[in-house]
Amino acid sequence: MSDKMINQLSIFLENKTGRLYKALDVLAQSDINIRALSLADTSDFGILRLVVNDPEKGKECLENNNFTVKVTPVVGVQLDDTPGGLSKILKIVQDNSMNLDYLYAFTHEKSEKAILLLYTNNLENLIEKLEENKVIIVPAEEVYNL
Repeated sequence: MSDKMINQLSIFLENKTGRLYKALDVLAQSDINIRALSLADTSDFGILRLVVNDPEKGKECLENNNFTVKVTPVVGVQLDDTPGGLSKILKIVQDNSMNLDYLYAFTHEKSEKAILLLYTNNLENLIEKLEENKVIIVPAEEVYNL
């Protein structure tokens, strides 16, 4: 995997009281720090997507506590934390006929900048098109160490 791809933890959660808390508590007790989080749910289950400072340790801790975890590569890009910042990235995706499965963003200490996490079935092509358009790809280690 390229250092331009970030390992994201995708955790299957039954839609039961306390299940989200338990997953996050396992990480806290294991000294795993969450960098970004997204939760999608249905009436029966949810998918918790996390970027953490140590994905391998996070996966192991969660699995040891009976959670189903998948490691999925995503791409992180720097964008302006201003009106239109996200649209600029999405225009590149649209202009290259790519389909995103999901995305989520978070801000950090860099003033007026945010990091957008993107997933599609062809991440190499996504990286190539973003770089052609001078979009800054945020290296995995930079995100893990924020």
